[in-house]
Amino acid sequence: MSGVEVLAVVLAAIDISFRLIALVIVPRNRRPQTSMAWLLAIFFIPFVAFFAFLAFGSHRLSPTRRRKQETTNRILEVEQRHIPDSIRVAPAELELASGDTSRSGRKTQENNNTRLPLLGQTTRLIAPLVQLNERLGQMAMVRGNRVTLHSDYQATLDDMIADIDRAQRTVHVLFYIMSVDEVTEGFFASLARAKKRGVEVRVLFDQVATARIPGSRALRRRLRAAGVDYRAMLPFQPWRGVYQRPDLRNHRKLLVIDTEVAYTGSQNIIEPGYRRRGSKGLHWSDLMARVEGPLVHSLEALFVTDWYQETDTILETPELTAEPGEDSPAINSAEDTWAQVVPSGPAFEGENNLRLFNGLMYQARKRIVIVSPYLVPDDSMRYAITSAALSGVRVDVYVSAVGDQPLVFYAQHSYYGELLRAGVHIWLYPAPTVLHSKFIVVDGEVAVMGTSNLDMRSFTLNLELSVLLIGQDIITRLESLAENYREASTELTTDKWNQRGQLTRFVEGLARLTATVQ
Repeated sequence: MSGVEVLAVVLAAIDISFRLIALVIVPRNRRPQTSMAWLLAIFFIPFVAFFAFLAFGSHRLSPTRRRKQETTNRILEVEQRHIPDSIRVAPAELELASGDTSRSGRKTQENNNTRLPLLGQTTRLIAPLVQLNERLGQMAMVRGNRVTLHSDYQATLDDMIADIDRAQRTVHVLFYIMSVDEVTEGFFASLARAKKRGVEVRVLFDQVATARIPGSRALRRRLRAAGVDYRAMLPFQPWRGVYQRPDLRNHRKLLVIDTEVAYTGSQNIIEPGYRRRGSKGLHWSDLMARVEGPLVHSLEALFVTDWYQETDTILETPELTAEPGEDSPAINSAEDTWAQVVPSGPAFEGENNLRLFNGLMYQARKRIVIVSPYLVPDDSMRYAITSAALSGVRVDVYVSAVGDQPLVFYAQHSYYGELLRAGVHIWLYPAPTVLHSKFIVVDGEVAVMGTSNLDMRSFTLNLELSVLLIGQDIITRLESLAENYREASTELTTDKWNQRGQLTRFVEGLARLTATVQ
């Protein structure tokens, strides 16, 4: 046998070995659709795909980070036990909700000095979800919160700056992307002023996401010059022996000031065009929530866990001991919002955000409003959305008519046909705006907003922050915002959708296949 023949036999044996090994390893603890996508890739391009699987096939964080998460979970569990009963909302309160009809015709409930509108059956049905969230994410639902929505990009930054300038003890900053530019200059100046006053200023930003932005080194120089303690989250540094899948990212956005005021939502600290050259004038439209009340303690706890992951230091924060009274920001008013932080990501065993979203959709009885810049659902969410629509629930989905990430954009489009056939109403927000807000409203009674997209990346690969919300005032404002989106949007019809060409359909199918390789 010649050397060429021997080499051919060896290569064939390796090829077969790759395929056999893949059949054993790939399907373990993965969605069937994800396993199938990886197996197809390995069977068609075995050598390249096999090594790609070794680099990107696991969605788990490193063992060290998982052990840290277990530590913080135990700490959070102990802290949650000490939340006063008058602040904690027990799931039983939702299950047993009943009350008299007020003059306005809406039911109300007297409980622990809190008046909360009983908004209907859906509110009661989510009690098991509240309990599930607490079990998975260690965060309780709390009352006595005032939640204010901010949808103007610059005004949101201005309000953040004003609150930072009032800080006396701590300013904790955590954002997926941060950039020093003409729009955010005032934000970083306020951090420097706070530090100069003696305030403890700590900053976290995602290493890879921020490094992709022009001028990321200027950010580090600016923070160092101000004396701010900062860390890049989930650093990818294999040359230092630090390795995990490089696209596991911390996608959270969070600002906490003196454990009294917090902001969270979809907006990053960067100018609204994301400093992109050749982006055809795209700009981002975002939604942030300003929070006062006990929920701030839960958000602060989440910052503490992420700071511990990067520094090995567990920060001490004020205990939530004072019971809400007449001077609480929202107590005894229509503004009172019951809220629960739901952290999620590869640090957790379960896909906390996906379980929450699906649970809400299956409990819907009348209407679901979905606003998301990236809608690439896994099979479970696809069934949840279409099942709701097919059962008579009106489902309105708001997405952008233009995309900033072509592969994701085409993958998202590949689902439109099935959604339309099920009766889902798809609204396209006009270019050049990227509608980047992220929230869901169910039956005009319950909502969830935060940083999570409705795509497989946010379910499995990204650390995300979602907030479950119950309250008349906040729900009304979210519905009003969705109505504003509708007035500016164009509805996608089945006839219009069917007019796209064969090449477009092929690209959509290919993009959809790659999207499942998570």
